[in-house]
Amino acid sequence: MRILYLHQFFITRAGVGGTRSYEFARRFVERGHAVRMVTAASGTSEVDGIEVVGARGAYSDYVSATATSYPRRMLAFARFAVTSSLHALRGPRPDVVYATSPPLTIALPALLAAARHRAPLVFEVRDLWPEAPIQMGALRNPLARRLARLLERAVLRRSARVIALSPGIRAGVEAAGVRAERITLVPNASDLELFSPALDRAAARERLGLGDGFVCSYFGTLGEANDLGQVVRAAPLVSDVTFVLQGDGKQRAALEREARALGAANVVFLPPAPAKEDVAWLAAASDACLTIFRDLPVLATNSPNKLFDTFAAGRPAIVNQPGWMRELVEGNEAGLYARAGDPADLADKVAWLRDHPGEAVRLGRNARLLAEREFGRDELAGRVLAVLEEASA
Repeated sequence: MRILYLHQFFITRAGVGGTRSYEFARRFVERGHAVRMVTAASGTSEVDGIEVVGARGAYSDYVSATATSYPRRMLAFARFAVTSSLHALRGPRPDVVYATSPPLTIALPALLAAARHRAPLVFEVRDLWPEAPIQMGALRNPLARRLARLLERAVLRRSARVIALSPGIRAGVEAAGVRAERITLVPNASDLELFSPALDRAAARERLGLGDGFVCSYFGTLGEANDLGQVVRAAPLVSDVTFVLQGDGKQRAALEREARALGAANVVFLPPAPAKEDVAWLAAASDACLTIFRDLPVLATNSPNKLFDTFAAGRPAIVNQPGWMRELVEGNEAGLYARAGDPADLADKVAWLRDHPGEAVRLGRNARLLAEREFGRDELAGRVLAVLEEASA
Protein backbone atom coordinates (compact mmCIF):
# COMPACT_ATOMS: atom_id res chain seq x y z
CA MET A 1 0.00 0.00 0.00
CA ARG A 2 1.27 3.49 -0.87
CA ILE A 3 0.45 6.06 1.83
CA LEU A 4 0.58 9.85 1.38
CA TYR A 5 0.98 11.15 4.93
CA LEU A 6 0.41 14.87 5.57
CA HIS A 7 1.58 16.35 8.88
CA GLN A 8 3.13 19.77 9.39
CA PHE A 9 5.01 18.80 12.57
CA PHE A 10 6.97 15.64 11.71
CA ILE A 11 9.49 15.06 14.52
CA THR A 12 11.89 12.15 15.00
CA ARG A 13 13.45 11.08 18.28
CA ALA A 14 16.33 13.44 17.57
CA GLY A 15 13.93 16.33 18.27
CA VAL A 16 11.53 17.13 21.06
CA GLY A 17 7.76 16.95 20.78
CA GLY A 18 5.17 14.51 19.60
CA THR A 19 6.76 11.76 17.49
CA ARG A 20 3.51 9.96 16.68
CA SER A 21 3.72 10.46 12.90
CA TYR A 22 7.35 9.30 12.79
CA GLU A 23 6.75 6.26 14.99
CA PHE A 24 3.67 5.19 13.06
CA ALA A 25 5.20 5.85 9.63
CA ARG A 26 8.33 3.81 10.33
CA ARG A 27 6.18 0.92 11.52
CA PHE A 28 4.12 1.13 8.31
CA VAL A 29 7.39 0.88 6.36
CA GLU A 30 8.55 -2.09 8.45
CA ARG A 31 5.32 -3.87 7.49
CA GLY A 32 6.04 -3.42 3.78
CA HIS A 33 4.18 -0.20 2.94
CA ALA A 34 5.55 2.87 1.16
CA VAL A 35 5.15 6.18 3.04
CA ARG A 36 5.57 9.64 1.54
CA MET A 37 5.54 12.23 4.34
CA VAL A 38 4.83 15.86 3.40
CA THR A 39 5.87 18.13 6.26
CA ALA A 40 7.33 21.53 7.14
CA ALA A 41 11.01 21.20 6.24
CA SER A 42 13.41 21.90 3.42
CA GLY A 43 14.39 19.44 0.75
CA THR A 44 13.69 15.75 0.37
CA SER A 45 15.26 13.04 2.48
CA GLU A 46 14.77 9.48 3.64
CA VAL A 47 14.31 8.72 7.34
CA ASP A 48 14.08 5.05 8.33
CA GLY A 49 12.61 4.21 4.95
CA ILE A 50 10.12 7.12 5.02
CA GLU A 51 10.30 9.50 2.07
CA VAL A 52 10.21 12.93 3.74
CA VAL A 53 9.21 15.79 1.45
CA GLY A 54 9.76 19.24 2.90
CA ALA A 55 7.41 22.16 2.23
CA ARG A 56 9.11 25.47 2.97
CA GLY A 57 7.77 28.57 4.65
CA ALA A 58 6.20 27.20 7.83
CA TYR A 59 7.01 26.29 11.41
CA SER A 60 8.35 22.75 11.70
CA ASP A 61 7.63 22.37 15.42
CA TYR A 62 4.53 23.18 17.44
CA VAL A 63 6.35 25.07 20.21
CA SER A 64 7.72 27.64 17.75
CA ALA A 65 4.31 27.96 16.13
CA THR A 66 2.50 28.64 19.41
CA ALA A 67 5.18 31.08 20.63
CA THR A 68 4.19 33.66 18.00
CA SER A 69 1.23 36.02 17.85
CA TYR A 70 -2.08 34.61 16.66
CA PRO A 71 -2.13 36.50 13.33
CA ARG A 72 1.42 35.39 12.43
CA ARG A 73 0.60 31.83 13.46
CA MET A 74 -2.50 31.69 11.27
CA LEU A 75 -0.56 33.18 8.34
CA ALA A 76 2.13 30.52 8.72
CA PHE A 77 -0.47 27.75 8.83
CA ALA A 78 -2.08 29.11 5.67
CA ARG A 79 1.31 29.34 3.96
CA PHE A 80 2.05 25.71 4.75
CA ALA A 81 -1.36 24.71 3.40
CA VAL A 82 -0.39 26.23 0.05
CA THR A 83 3.18 24.89 -0.17
CA SER A 84 2.25 21.43 1.05
CA SER A 85 -0.59 21.26 -1.47
CA LEU A 86 1.93 21.68 -4.29
CA HIS A 87 3.90 18.68 -3.06
CA ALA A 88 0.83 16.59 -2.24
CA LEU A 89 -0.52 16.98 -5.76
CA ARG A 90 2.72 15.66 -7.27
CA GLY A 91 4.27 12.23 -7.03
CA PRO A 92 2.91 8.76 -7.59
CA ARG A 93 -0.73 8.06 -6.93
CA PRO A 94 -1.26 6.94 -3.30
CA ASP A 95 -3.68 4.23 -2.26
CA VAL A 96 -4.75 6.39 0.67
CA VAL A 97 -4.20 9.94 1.91
CA TYR A 98 -3.63 10.20 5.66
CA ALA A 99 -3.68 13.73 7.10
CA THR A 100 -3.33 14.79 10.72
CA SER A 101 -4.56 17.98 12.37
CA PRO A 102 -3.81 20.46 13.93
CA PRO A 103 -3.56 22.80 12.27
CA LEU A 104 -6.95 22.48 10.61
CA THR A 105 -5.50 24.06 7.46
CA ILE A 106 -3.93 20.66 6.68
CA ALA A 107 -7.43 19.87 5.40
CA LEU A 108 -6.76 21.91 2.27
CA PRO A 109 -3.88 19.80 0.88
CA ALA A 110 -5.67 16.68 2.14
CA LEU A 111 -8.84 17.44 0.19
CA LEU A 112 -6.92 18.50 -2.93
CA ALA A 113 -4.68 15.43 -2.88
CA ALA A 114 -7.59 13.04 -2.35
CA ALA A 115 -9.44 14.60 -5.29
CA ARG A 116 -6.40 14.81 -7.57
CA HIS A 117 -5.29 11.22 -6.97
CA ARG A 118 -8.83 9.82 -6.58
CA ALA A 119 -7.72 8.29 -3.31
CA PRO A 120 -9.67 7.80 -0.09
CA LEU A 121 -8.90 10.22 2.73
CA VAL A 122 -8.35 9.30 6.39
CA PHE A 123 -8.32 12.39 8.60
CA GLU A 124 -6.83 12.33 12.08
CA VAL A 125 -8.08 14.79 14.70
CA ARG A 126 -5.54 15.36 17.48
CA ASP A 127 -7.25 18.48 18.85
CA LEU A 128 -10.72 19.85 18.22
CA TRP A 129 -10.09 22.68 15.78
CA PRO A 130 -11.56 25.24 15.30
CA GLU A 131 -13.20 24.85 18.74
CA ALA A 132 -9.86 24.99 20.55
CA PRO A 133 -8.64 28.30 19.06
CA ILE A 134 -12.13 29.75 19.47
CA GLN A 135 -12.23 28.96 23.20
CA MET A 136 -8.62 30.11 23.56
CA GLY A 137 -9.53 33.47 22.03
CA ALA A 138 -7.27 33.01 19.01
CA LEU A 139 -10.08 32.97 16.45
CA ARG A 140 -12.34 35.93 17.14
CA ASN A 141 -13.42 37.15 13.74
CA PRO A 142 -16.97 35.85 13.02
CA LEU A 143 -16.24 35.30 9.34
CA ALA A 144 -13.00 33.42 10.11
CA ARG A 145 -14.88 31.24 12.58
CA ARG A 146 -17.57 30.44 10.04
CA LEU A 147 -15.00 29.58 7.36
CA ALA A 148 -13.08 27.38 9.78
CA ARG A 149 -16.20 25.46 10.76
CA LEU A 150 -17.10 25.00 7.09
CA LEU A 151 -13.61 23.63 6.42
CA GLU A 152 -13.89 21.29 9.41
CA ARG A 153 -17.22 19.90 8.25
CA ALA A 154 -16.04 19.61 4.65
CA VAL A 155 -12.96 17.53 5.46
CA LEU A 156 -14.75 15.34 8.01
CA ARG A 157 -17.61 14.57 5.64
CA ARG A 158 -15.24 13.93 2.72
CA SER A 159 -13.12 11.51 4.79
CA ALA A 160 -13.66 7.79 4.38
CA ARG A 161 -12.63 7.32 8.00
CA VAL A 162 -11.74 9.64 10.89
CA ILE A 163 -9.26 8.87 13.66
CA ALA A 164 -9.88 10.56 17.02
CA LEU A 165 -7.29 10.68 19.82
CA SER A 166 -9.66 10.72 22.80
CA PRO A 167 -13.28 9.98 23.68
CA GLY A 168 -13.95 13.73 23.92
CA ILE A 169 -12.52 14.32 20.46
CA ARG A 170 -14.58 11.43 19.12
CA ALA A 171 -17.72 13.05 20.57
CA GLY A 172 -16.74 16.36 18.96
CA VAL A 173 -16.30 14.69 15.58
CA GLU A 174 -19.71 13.04 15.91
CA ALA A 175 -21.22 16.42 16.78
CA ALA A 176 -19.75 17.76 13.52
CA GLY A 177 -21.85 15.25 11.59
CA VAL A 178 -19.71 12.11 11.26
CA ARG A 179 -21.40 8.78 11.92
CA ALA A 180 -19.94 6.82 14.84
CA GLU A 181 -19.05 3.80 12.71
CA ARG A 182 -16.68 5.96 10.61
CA ILE A 183 -14.67 7.07 13.67
CA THR A 184 -11.88 5.05 15.25
CA LEU A 185 -10.33 5.95 18.60
CA VAL A 186 -6.52 5.70 18.55
CA PRO A 187 -5.00 7.66 21.46
CA ASN A 188 -1.45 8.86 21.77
CA ALA A 189 1.04 6.15 22.67
CA SER A 190 3.48 5.65 25.51
CA ASP A 191 7.16 5.48 24.55
CA LEU A 192 7.87 2.24 26.37
CA GLU A 193 11.47 2.08 25.16
CA LEU A 194 12.72 5.59 25.90
CA PHE A 195 10.77 6.26 29.10
CA SER A 196 11.30 3.57 31.70
CA PRO A 197 11.23 3.05 35.47
CA ALA A 198 14.49 1.16 34.96
CA LEU A 199 16.41 4.42 34.33
CA ASP A 200 18.72 5.23 37.24
CA ARG A 201 16.91 7.85 39.36
CA ALA A 202 20.05 8.90 41.25
CA ALA A 203 22.07 9.26 38.05
CA ALA A 204 19.25 11.25 36.47
CA ARG A 205 19.19 13.67 39.41
CA GLU A 206 22.95 14.09 39.34
CA ARG A 207 22.79 14.74 35.60
CA LEU A 208 20.19 17.49 36.12
CA GLY A 209 21.66 18.95 39.30
CA LEU A 210 18.66 18.06 41.46
CA GLY A 211 18.89 17.20 45.15
CA ASP A 212 17.43 14.38 47.20
CA GLY A 213 14.02 15.91 47.97
CA PHE A 214 10.65 15.34 46.33
CA VAL A 215 10.69 16.45 42.66
CA CYS A 216 7.56 17.24 40.66
CA SER A 217 8.19 17.98 36.96
CA TYR A 218 6.48 19.32 33.89
CA PHE A 219 7.93 18.84 30.40
CA GLY A 220 6.44 20.37 27.29
CA THR A 221 5.14 23.66 25.95
CA LEU A 222 4.98 26.62 28.33
CA GLY A 223 2.12 28.16 26.41
CA GLU A 224 -1.25 29.77 26.88
CA ALA A 225 -3.13 26.47 26.88
CA ASN A 226 -1.00 25.23 29.79
CA ASP A 227 -1.93 26.99 33.04
CA LEU A 228 1.51 26.68 34.59
CA GLY A 229 0.76 29.73 36.70
CA GLN A 230 -1.14 27.22 38.84
CA VAL A 231 2.14 25.37 39.42
CA VAL A 232 4.12 28.53 40.20
CA ARG A 233 1.48 29.67 42.70
CA ALA A 234 1.33 26.22 44.32
CA ALA A 235 5.11 26.07 44.82
CA PRO A 236 5.37 28.41 47.87
CA LEU A 237 2.74 26.28 49.64
CA VAL A 238 5.06 23.24 49.54
CA SER A 239 8.45 24.91 49.73
CA ASP A 240 10.35 21.66 50.34
CA VAL A 241 9.23 20.27 46.97
CA THR A 242 11.20 21.11 43.82
CA PHE A 243 9.02 21.93 40.81
CA VAL A 244 10.89 21.58 37.52
CA LEU A 245 9.44 23.21 34.39
CA GLN A 246 11.29 22.12 31.26
CA GLY A 247 10.48 23.64 27.90
CA ASP A 248 9.78 26.87 26.11
CA GLY A 249 6.77 28.79 24.92
CA LYS A 250 4.93 32.06 24.87
CA GLN A 251 4.40 32.16 28.66
CA ARG A 252 7.88 31.21 29.86
CA ALA A 253 9.14 34.73 30.56
CA ALA A 254 5.92 35.66 32.40
CA LEU A 255 6.14 32.50 34.50
CA GLU A 256 9.73 33.26 35.46
CA ARG A 257 8.73 36.79 36.50
CA GLU A 258 5.82 35.46 38.57
CA ALA A 259 8.06 32.91 40.32
CA ARG A 260 10.52 35.66 41.25
CA ALA A 261 7.74 37.93 42.49
CA LEU A 262 6.34 35.14 44.70
CA GLY A 263 9.77 34.19 46.01
CA ALA A 264 9.20 30.66 44.70
CA ALA A 265 12.84 29.61 44.76
CA ASN A 266 11.76 25.97 44.55
CA VAL A 267 10.61 26.42 40.93
CA VAL A 268 13.43 25.44 38.55
CA PHE A 269 13.18 26.41 34.89
CA LEU A 270 15.17 24.16 32.59
CA PRO A 271 15.89 25.00 28.94
CA PRO A 272 14.11 23.01 26.26
CA ALA A 273 15.52 19.50 26.00
CA PRO A 274 17.80 19.02 22.96
CA ALA A 275 16.38 15.54 22.38
CA LYS A 276 13.55 13.44 23.72
CA GLU A 277 16.03 11.25 25.56
CA ASP A 278 16.68 14.23 27.86
CA VAL A 279 12.96 14.41 28.66
CA ALA A 280 13.05 10.75 29.65
CA TRP A 281 15.88 11.50 32.08
CA LEU A 282 13.84 14.28 33.70
CA ALA A 283 10.91 11.91 34.15
CA ALA A 284 13.28 9.37 35.72
CA ALA A 285 14.56 12.03 38.13
CA SER A 286 11.02 12.94 39.18
CA ASP A 287 8.74 11.56 41.88
CA ALA A 288 5.64 12.75 40.00
CA CYS A 289 4.92 14.43 36.66
CA LEU A 290 2.36 17.09 35.79
CA THR A 291 -0.11 17.35 32.92
CA ILE A 292 -1.60 20.83 33.32
CA PHE A 293 -4.05 22.82 31.18
CA ARG A 294 -6.22 25.89 31.43
CA ASP A 295 -9.74 25.45 32.70
CA LEU A 296 -11.46 25.32 29.30
CA PRO A 297 -13.90 22.56 28.28
CA VAL A 298 -12.17 21.85 24.97
CA LEU A 299 -8.82 21.23 26.67
CA ALA A 300 -10.33 18.42 28.72
CA THR A 301 -10.64 16.45 25.45
CA ASN A 302 -6.87 16.43 24.86
CA SER A 303 -4.70 13.33 24.47
CA PRO A 304 -1.36 14.79 25.63
CA ASN A 305 1.93 13.04 24.90
CA LYS A 306 3.36 14.04 28.26
CA LEU A 307 0.69 12.05 30.10
CA PHE A 308 1.41 8.82 28.23
CA ASP A 309 5.16 9.28 28.62
CA THR A 310 4.61 9.79 32.36
CA PHE A 311 2.84 6.43 32.41
CA ALA A 312 5.75 4.83 30.52
CA ALA A 313 8.24 6.31 32.99
CA GLY A 314 6.41 4.61 35.84
CA ARG A 315 5.69 7.87 37.66
CA PRO A 316 2.37 8.98 39.17
CA ALA A 317 0.65 11.53 36.95
CA ILE A 318 -1.02 14.62 38.34
CA VAL A 319 -3.70 15.94 35.95
CA ASN A 320 -5.98 18.94 36.35
CA GLN A 321 -8.62 18.16 33.72
CA PRO A 322 -11.93 16.32 34.27
CA GLY A 323 -13.18 13.71 31.85
CA TRP A 324 -10.90 11.17 30.19
CA MET A 325 -7.61 12.28 31.75
CA ARG A 326 -9.03 12.16 35.26
CA GLU A 327 -10.69 8.82 34.56
CA LEU A 328 -7.39 7.37 33.32
CA VAL A 329 -5.37 8.28 36.41
CA GLU A 330 -8.06 7.66 39.01
CA GLY A 331 -9.69 4.61 37.43
CA ASN A 332 -6.33 2.89 37.02
CA GLU A 333 -4.84 4.25 40.26
CA ALA A 334 -2.02 5.75 38.21
CA GLY A 335 -2.00 9.24 39.68
CA LEU A 336 -4.06 12.03 41.20
CA TYR A 337 -6.45 14.74 40.04
CA ALA A 338 -6.15 18.39 41.14
CA ARG A 339 -8.74 21.00 40.24
CA ALA A 340 -7.76 23.30 37.37
CA GLY A 341 -6.89 26.82 38.44
CA ASP A 342 -6.62 25.85 42.12
CA PRO A 343 -3.00 26.14 43.37
CA ALA A 344 -3.94 25.07 46.91
CA ASP A 345 -5.51 21.83 45.69
CA LEU A 346 -2.47 21.10 43.53
CA ALA A 347 -0.18 21.76 46.49
CA ASP A 348 -2.27 19.40 48.64
CA LYS A 349 -2.00 16.58 46.08
CA VAL A 350 1.75 17.02 45.71
CA ALA A 351 2.17 17.10 49.51
CA TRP A 352 0.15 13.88 49.82
CA LEU A 353 2.48 12.09 47.40
CA ARG A 354 5.50 13.49 49.24
CA ASP A 355 4.16 12.24 52.57
CA HIS A 356 3.16 8.80 51.24
CA PRO A 357 6.21 7.56 49.29
CA GLY A 358 4.97 3.97 49.26
CA GLU A 359 1.71 5.03 47.63
CA ALA A 360 3.60 7.19 45.11
CA VAL A 361 5.63 4.14 44.09
CA ARG A 362 2.46 2.03 43.80
CA LEU A 363 0.73 4.61 41.61
CA GLY A 364 3.81 4.80 39.40
CA ARG A 365 3.91 1.03 39.07
CA ASN A 366 0.26 1.02 38.04
CA ALA A 367 0.99 3.77 35.52
CA ARG A 368 3.64 1.67 33.81
CA LEU A 369 1.35 -1.35 33.71
CA LEU A 370 -1.37 0.81 32.14
CA ALA A 371 1.06 2.02 29.48
CA GLU A 372 2.11 -1.51 28.63
CA ARG A 373 -1.46 -2.80 28.60
CA GLU A 374 -3.20 -0.11 26.56
CA PHE A 375 -0.80 2.39 24.98
CA GLY A 376 1.99 0.48 23.27
CA ARG A 377 3.02 1.94 19.91
CA ASP A 378 3.08 -1.34 18.01
CA GLU A 379 -0.55 -2.07 18.86
CA LEU A 380 -1.76 1.48 18.16
CA ALA A 381 0.18 1.71 14.88
CA GLY A 382 -1.47 -1.56 13.85
CA ARG A 383 -4.87 -0.09 14.67
CA VAL A 384 -4.21 2.93 12.43
CA LEU A 385 -2.85 0.72 9.65
CA ALA A 386 -6.03 -1.36 9.73
CA VAL A 387 -8.08 1.84 9.25
CA LEU A 388 -5.90 2.86 6.28
CA GLU A 389 -6.23 -0.58 4.69
CA GLU A 390 -10.00 -0.59 5.13
CA ALA A 391 -10.26 2.88 3.59
CA SER A 392 -8.02 2.00 0.64
CA ALA A 393 -10.01 -1.17 0.00
